[in-house]
Amino acid sequence: MKASKAAYKPVGMAMGIAGGLLAGAVFKQVWKRLAHEDEAPDATDEFRSWREVLTAAVVQGAIFAGVKAAVDRGGATAVRRLTGNWPG
Repeated sequence: MKASKAAYKPVGMAMGIAGGLLAGAVFKQVWKRLAHEDEAPDATDEFRSWREVLTAAVVQGAIFAGVKAAVDRGGATAVRRLTGNWPG
């Protein structure tokens, strides 16, 4: 394993946690605007339709994937600027 990749591991993990928290907050706000509700439906809520549950899951997945990609790419770019090496 390259030294830059090993050095990036703890930074990447911390950024991943922060990204997860950010994605959760973004999803909560997006869901409030889309559904006019405070909470997204739970998959096991018998009073919610398949459409509601799957829509919430798809929106949440897209937001988490987008935030993860942005955080990972930003972190790797910052490491390259600091060290001159891409951490991947």
